[in-house]
Amino acid sequence: MFEISVTSGNLNMSVDTLAAEGGGAALDQVFGMSAAAGVISAGLLYLAFLHRTRRITWLGRLADFAGSKANLPGWAALPLVLFISTILTAFLGFIWDVSLHIGRGRDEGPLANPAHYFILVGLFFLFIAGALAMILPLDEKPGRAAVKLTRTWYVPTGGILIAGAGLYALIGFPLDDIWHRMFGQDVTLWGPTHLMLIGGAGLSLVGVILLEHEGRISMGSAADGPDPRWHKSPILTWVIRGSAFGGLLIGLSVFQIEFDFGVEQFQLIFQPMLIVGAGAFALVAARLMVGPGAALFAVGFAAVIREITAIVVGPILGEPHNVFALYLGAAVVVEAIALTPLAKRRLLFGAVAGLAVGTIGVWLESLWIDAVYVFPWTTSMWVDTLWMTVPVGVTTGLCAGLFAQALSGDGLPRPALRRSVVLAMIVALGATVANGLTFDVPSDATASVRLAEAGQVDGFRMVTAEVTVDPADLVGDDPEWVAILAWQGGGASLRGLVVDQLERTGPGTYRSTRPVPVDGSWKTVLRVHDGRTLTAAPIFMAADPGIGAAEVSAEPAFTRGLVSEITLLQRERSFDHPTWLFAVASLTVLVCTLLLVWALSWGTVRISSVTPRHALRNRRSTSTPSRI
Repeated sequence: MFEISVTSGNLNMSVDTLAAEGGGAALDQVFGMSAAAGVISAGLLYLAFLHRTRRITWLGRLADFAGSKANLPGWAALPLVLFISTILTAFLGFIWDVSLHIGRGRDEGPLANPAHYFILVGLFFLFIAGALAMILPLDEKPGRAAVKLTRTWYVPTGGILIAGAGLYALIGFPLDDIWHRMFGQDVTLWGPTHLMLIGGAGLSLVGVILLEHEGRISMGSAADGPDPRWHKSPILTWVIRGSAFGGLLIGLSVFQIEFDFGVEQFQLIFQPMLIVGAGAFALVAARLMVGPGAALFAVGFAAVIREITAIVVGPILGEPHNVFALYLGAAVVVEAIALTPLAKRRLLFGAVAGLAVGTIGVWLESLWIDAVYVFPWTTSMWVDTLWMTVPVGVTTGLCAGLFAQALSGDGLPRPALRRSVVLAMIVALGATVANGLTFDVPSDATASVRLAEAGQVDGFRMVTAEVTVDPADLVGDDPEWVAILAWQGGGASLRGLVVDQLERTGPGTYRSTRPVPVDGSWKTVLRVHDGRTLTAAPIFMAADPGIGAAEVSAEPAFTRGLVSEITLLQRERSFDHPTWLFAVASLTVLVCTLLLVWALSWGTVRISSVTPRHALRNRRSTSTPSRI
């Protein structure tokens, strides 16, 4: 393994077999994963060769069968069927992986974590689904938006985008290993390479929606719109398309998973902002592109998938339980506004609906958050929350309206306007993320803790705590949390995670509401979040020889300084590197993400340019074209 040291501002790497246990994977596992990726890639290329040289016919027949059931061309239908199974596999693996890290800590390597197999298989087949859409067309041009690869080989734009998103996510795996070798284990979902993995998978749903649309419009003429076969099963078509937007809602919601487990490592105002961004885009687009009730259906579909996954990972597999955002409030306001004439003006509808999601919708969602989450949204955070949710809601709603406009058959607005809309969304997301990442760590503040024995659970020593924070006015009357987090300790009953929101007993004084573990491999930390103040103190931290960390013992009474909580929650992360190196690595990931967004925008515009007028309307409809 690589051991990283910094001397006089220069980065030097040396090979060591143990010293960087908290860094990258064992080289034998890296080589094994690389060999497996090579074999799968070679097999895919060989399959493509056999199909395109007509040495096999079963692949084409299978695609035709899928197409006959879905009323789509085979090159669109079969990849979509494969995608559904593969994205569900990857999502199960992802939730399981997060729960394993929360409950048990870091892995011995990527192949030592069973959830990684589900993620890898899911992401590989995600890429294969896109590649399959490119491989299948033989003697046809797959739609008017097809891209020419060779003199006789045309591929659908949606297939390129799905394959590209899958490849982007897959690249995150080896880059994640390199990242850990350089910066240690940043045990957070929001590590840059982790965002590549989940971002590529989540945004691939946009490619799926484009591929389905591309396949559907390819079945008719430019003058008449979709082929009549599409109307043979209008209910099935509605369900398929509504489910795609439900999948998109799930894909965009994965950025919130730390909040779902109660181990969020950043300001709480991030949670409503992320909910509004995902809900405004997915639900506004669903209502405009699928029809009445589609936003509610997408929310129901997402909730069923999330609940099944939570049950499998929690009660069945015995890992920490997670809850999830419901998005019902967002769906209700979107559907209500769609009953007004605004629905005929897609961009205006998107902006107004996005504003409603960022205000009324997020307030309705707070009722669900209060009921099921560990940390409800406080009254004091609402002003800052609205500064986050309103610009994100309006700009993502605008982009959703633009997306629906692009695929409506009514054409896109002028390039300057549509580029401004996308840029405004990126700026709004970037500014709110930067605001949320800003926090204060108090100087010379301390926490005095008195522990009382509370027996044993799963063989672990359990305690309750009385806490006094100094200065007493460090925490106001309505903090986001003063809590004890115990995690990464295992146990059949505790499942590796205990979160206790402390009860306030007076100015600067708090007490436990439940026992927490303080031995074994547990990491037990007092956490304080009030406004921009985000700080913590260790109660018990197990010794970790792999990263050279000594035990922090849980004595009956002690006073410890309040420090930046990232140094405790991300204990295995290395801060011993030049600042510029981390900045450059993070910017590289950001640029790659923006390139993926650009590719999806390019594909949308390309498909929009060949979409027949009124392509989404029922052929018997007599309504007038919708305007911007």
